[in-house]
Amino acid sequence: MEFDALLLSRLQFAFTIAFHILFPAFTIGLAAFLAVLEGLWLATKRDAFKTLYLFWVKVFAISFGMGVVSGIVLSYQFGTNWSEFIRLTGGVIGPLLAYEVLTAFFLEASFLGVMLFGWKKVGPRLHFLATVLVAIGTTISAFWILSANSWMQTPQGFEILPDGRFVATSFMEVIFNPSFPSRLAHMLMAAFLTTALVVGGASAWQLLRDREQAESRIALTMAVGLLAVVAPLQLLAGHWSGEVAKEHQPQKLAAIEAYWETRANHPLILFAIPDRAARSNHFELAVPGAGIIVAPPGEVVTGLDAVPPEDQPPVFLVFWSFRVMVGLGLLMIGLGLWGAWLAWRKRLTENRWFLRFAVAMGPAGFVAVIAGWIVTEVGRQPWVVQGVLRTADAVSPVTAGSVLTSLLIYITVYAVVFVAGAVYILRLLDEGPVPGEVAPKPEGRRAPGTPLAAAPDEAPGDPQ
Repeated sequence: MEFDALLLSRLQFAFTIAFHILFPAFTIGLAAFLAVLEGLWLATKRDAFKTLYLFWVKVFAISFGMGVVSGIVLSYQFGTNWSEFIRLTGGVIGPLLAYEVLTAFFLEASFLGVMLFGWKKVGPRLHFLATVLVAIGTTISAFWILSANSWMQTPQGFEILPDGRFVATSFMEVIFNPSFPSRLAHMLMAAFLTTALVVGGASAWQLLRDREQAESRIALTMAVGLLAVVAPLQLLAGHWSGEVAKEHQPQKLAAIEAYWETRANHPLILFAIPDRAARSNHFELAVPGAGIIVAPPGEVVTGLDAVPPEDQPPVFLVFWSFRVMVGLGLLMIGLGLWGAWLAWRKRLTENRWFLRFAVAMGPAGFVAVIAGWIVTEVGRQPWVVQGVLRTADAVSPVTAGSVLTSLLIYITVYAVVFVAGAVYILRLLDEGPVPGEVAPKPEGRRAPGTPLAAAPDEAPGDPQ
């Protein structure tokens, strides 16, 4: 019964965090995109940038709200399902989560209202500052959350008291643990790519119906530019994370590559059906010599034979989640480079095959983010804090029946709330940016003789 409660608690947390991570992964990049749009509007006075801002800020508001709600649910689950984890590691994890609230959430909450409702209340430059501060807040939030999670992957700067509780001996070591820099870079770029794919896909959808829509042409060009630059860099950041895992979490790397034997000069396995019971791969398709991507020639790579069976992660899920993430990443690189080439040829909005490809790739960032987090979290199992605290020892003393009941409630509520939110966002994306009848000017002051209704800060279409 205890094992059932553990499994159900893990499933419940996996279900809720999979929904939650979709929204921060989108809003981090979208907040930065909005700041760029408003800055370009102030600098160029082009109405198209303001129209794009007013359109995408609606999507941001809905996504941000759903992210906050789903994040609160995760906080409650720490107390209901993982009370032992909090009791034992609260001295280390607790301050990091508190710093996130104090430095990021308060910043976002303070200026989000100005960003959404301040067009008639503050000047354009102050409004732009609010948008920038919200964007900074989302990045700071990612900093603290990734720091806490990375400490669970590569813990340092702590000691364990005789009663089993963890206390920090150096918060600098806790925050800047070995896996934190690479994972922060990897996650931030994943957020920017997710936003670029959504913006590019939505813009391509509009251009398939109206190739002359100026706002969608601008947004698609910006999305393609970001993809062309960030997607190749993301490949390097992922390799960096793999190098850190090879040093600090060798069992995770072994599961990622389905390496059952500790040796040098492994091949690069492209396809396989890992069999944990047989400790081998079925239908393996490998490229001899290509394992240099994982390790230089002659370097011994730890295989799963060096890990006790009870300490091995679920290989099949980790192996295939990694390949989904990498496969989508390669498609993102292809989309970005193809789009950059078409933009250079001044044919970006004319190639309908490219536009269809961009539409199809719209949700790819979300899938890649979830796949990446599966690799990260499942690859750490059976540890909740790598090497020092097992997941089985972190669960609350609850019954399987109570966890199952709450899981079914979560599934039902999420199915209603988040499907409704997603449908509304999709309808907004289908509608696309609609230019207002009056385009405000960045100066934010009413010219002499201008009727009050036409004042720049009161342009039709501004969010109320």
